[in-house]
Amino acid sequence: MGVPDTSDIRGTGGYGDKRKGSRPLVGAAVAATILYVASTVMLGTPPGAADSGAQVAAWFREHRDSVRWAVWALTVIAPLLALVFALLRRLLPVPHRDVFLIGSIAFLVTTAVQAWTWGGLALHADQLEPATARTLLDVAVFWGPVLTGATVTMMAPVTLLALRGHAGLPKWLGAVGAVAITEQAIETVTIFGSTGFTEPGGAMNLQLGAGLVAAWLLAFAVWGGVRGQSVIA
Repeated sequence: MGVPDTSDIRGTGGYGDKRKGSRPLVGAAVAATILYVASTVMLGTPPGAADSGAQVAAWFREHRDSVRWAVWALTVIAPLLALVFALLRRLLPVPHRDVFLIGSIAFLVTTAVQAWTWGGLALHADQLEPATARTLLDVAVFWGPVLTGATVTMMAPVTLLALRGHAGLPKWLGAVGAVAITEQAIETVTIFGSTGFTEPGGAMNLQLGAGLVAAWLLAFAVWGGVRGQSVIA
């Protein structure tokens, strides 16, 4: 009996001629993106790291309903993103798929922690003491700086494969990933920020960084849903 020819599998990073694409992947990614944008819009302009406790408490009293709707949107996103991450993981070889999955889980967990902190602040907003409001919000705003570790863990294996032309991933996805990872690495300076663009929970975290990561993830999901092919286990 001859040895099976596996050259095609090795040349494509472990891919066979199985079903390509996934409508659920595209649908879940688009729905999650819409909910994320809705959550951001509902939250509006949140208090900054330099605002006083009194300003934070007053903001939550005025925006508590919007905050709870934003938390609802983030809650509904969780199962959608779980589906996206599970389907994208199938496009990657070992060990890259496992590193991607670890980063993805960390992304979901830290987002949940941030959401329930905001929700807790909004629950009894009319009773918030300034010092308590400021302290709890300080915990919540560090979601942005710390999340960079999870996003880099999630994006790095995919970006490395794509830039090297492995696993059938397009090089343009690697280029987008390289830009996003570079920004995320620089964004770690927000851990030490206090005011302005680089403050924790500020524009660098919630606008620039979040926008780049969301664009990369949506691009990966749409490509995976249209052209992606599962790796042979």
